Amino acid sequence: MSSAARSLSEPQVLAHTKRRLFPDDDESTAYAVTDTQFSKEEWLPGQSVEQSVRDHLAPFNHVQIGSGYPDLVGVRNLESDLLAVERLGDEPPLIAIEAKGYTSGGVDTQLGIVQAYDRLNEANAVYLAAPEAVISETDRTLARELNVGVLGVDSAGDVQVLEIPRVVGNRTTSEAKALRFQASTQGVANKSFGLNHPKNYLGYPLAHYADRDTETLLSEYKVVNAVTDARRGAAFLGLIKDDLTVELTSLGEEVVRFAKSRCGDVETALEEFEGWYRSQKRFVDLAPEWGYLARRVVFDYEATELLVRELQHMSEDGIEEPSLVDLVSYLHTLHPSFTVELFVRGDEDVRSRVLTADGELRRPALEDGNVYHAPTVFQLKAMLYHTGILTERGTEPNRLDPTEDVWALRQPV
Repeated sequence: MSSAARSLSEPQVLAHTKRRLFPDDDESTAYAVTDTQFSKEEWLPGQSVEQSVRDHLAPFNHVQIGSGYPDLVGVRNLESDLLAVERLGDEPPLIAIEAKGYTSGGVDTQLGIVQAYDRLNEANAVYLAAPEAVISETDRTLARELNVGVLGVDSAGDVQVLEIPRVVGNRTTSEAKALRFQASTQGVANKSFGLNHPKNYLGYPLAHYADRDTETLLSEYKVVNAVTDARRGAAFLGLIKDDLTVELTSLGEEVVRFAKSRCGDVETALEEFEGWYRSQKRFVDLAPEWGYLARRVVFDYEATELLVRELQHMSEDGIEEPSLVDLVSYLHTLHPSFTVELFVRGDEDVRSRVLTADGELRRPALEDGNVYHAPTVFQLKAMLYHTGILTERGTEPNRLDPTEDVWALRQPV
């Protein structure tokens, strides 16, 4: 065995595995996070982690699956050489990986297999990833018996599939749900709501449904010029399915029905949008019927329901005007993975500043507006303001004072 092979550390094994299972050029809605313990600059005493390895392992989060925290957890439709799929349904599988690398005591592959097996209580597929040279026939036999996949990594970074697991159906915990949310078309990772007014997203399915060109109509009626952002946001809000072609969802069709019942046809409805051009007034006060339709659409967005429910609980606890720092701290106690994915930017530097190696929040870091995800604290919050849910509109991260930014329900019950 070469000295290079014997030097494969756990972070290196995991980085090579992530490249294989979650390649950078994957344009699907796949999403994966690495456990926060790998965000450290030093893995073992005297064993530093190369910045390039940490950059590839990012983003970091501390996601509980089973009774522990997998080294890597994500959502993706894997190729047939990686996963035996009989039937799973419409959702891609939730995948958990336990990695093992060389330490002074060798490589404990059997511990990794047992840890991976524990994750199978809640994941759809699990793997051990380890240096290929140390994986024995006994390891492979045990893994087959427990339905644990085995990935062998060599010193060049190539990953061999030694045992293929079968996909299984399992319940989805709130922690796993955070990853599924990010991997869905409504997730916020590497994407954004580019616009902060709900009318821009309501207008897209109307213009798409009309007989004339979508972009022309959106411009002519002064709905929005940033058509790509409007299209992406309409997909985030579940108004359209945006694959190779655009297709209205049932929610998008309901927006069209509303417009036709109110105005007779969609182009007449779009004429109303022109009258709202550059208005700063709260949308639900400016155009109440359209505003309440927008409220229905925005509330259907999964993150909105969670925010409203927990803000109501905070109000009941006497916290009626929580700051952004208060809100994130409160949410993280109840929904740690979801909170981090929704609010905190995903790059390695920010996650390392905000989270400890054990996944705990560093509250002082939350006082810097630049650590926050703009689509949440600016665009989403602005939409919640315009639809009458929150008392204040959103603010761009570079202008944000999180200690003064109030997240309060306009009408707590």
